[in-house]
Amino acid sequence: MSENPTPESLAKQIAQSAGVHRTEDGQVDVLRTVGGWRGILESLVPGLVFLVVFTVTQQLNPSLIASLAIAAVFTVARLLQKTPVTQAVAGLAGVVVCALVARTTGEARDYYVPGFFTNVGYAVALIISIFAKWPIMGVVLGFIRGEGTHWRQDPKRIRSYRAATWIVVGLFVARLAVQVPLYFAHMIEALGAARLIMGIPLYAVALWLAWLISRPVPESENDDEAIDLIHPKS
Repeated sequence: MSENPTPESLAKQIAQSAGVHRTEDGQVDVLRTVGGWRGILESLVPGLVFLVVFTVTQQLNPSLIASLAIAAVFTVARLLQKTPVTQAVAGLAGVVVCALVARTTGEARDYYVPGFFTNVGYAVALIISIFAKWPIMGVVLGFIRGEGTHWRQDPKRIRSYRAATWIVVGLFVARLAVQVPLYFAHMIEALGAARLIMGIPLYAVALWLAWLISRPVPESENDDEAIDLIHPKS
């Protein structure tokens, strides 16, 4: 009979499955984390194709078919090249869900509805982690930095990782704040453009800011700051 998982073991599993990577010099590897240039294209192009085709034709079905086709091409290309297909398959599944919703309602704007629920879900999960005193960015970045879960013993590190997690929460809230009004205003082209701009590019920025704001401050720097406060430089 297996033992019940501990908070530490669960945290390690979350960190390992988060897909956040680091460079050889210990910095967060934002490009690799978002899947590299290929992963960026696989994430952005299906939505871009949907937007362009719909803008030109104002027809839902051709737009959905074109979006599904390009997502399928990305997946097949990875299968043929025998490269990891996880991100491509996830992207294809996401496009399929969006296409099904839009086709069911007959409204092109509903192509973007599943994304709203995804953003709400992520935001709620991150906020819960903050109030549970296990901020997700601490769980993920802590293992990348080699801190494990020991950062939870340092109030300063906890505050840093809470702030880092709030930054990512802000990303999801910002997406909703911008895109939901565009949805209800039936501004499909603007909604599609906002979805592209606030997708991978904005996520990369939020991740980098979260990394920077939560970086450990060497003790020597803390000492220098304290000295400067006591004896300000002229």
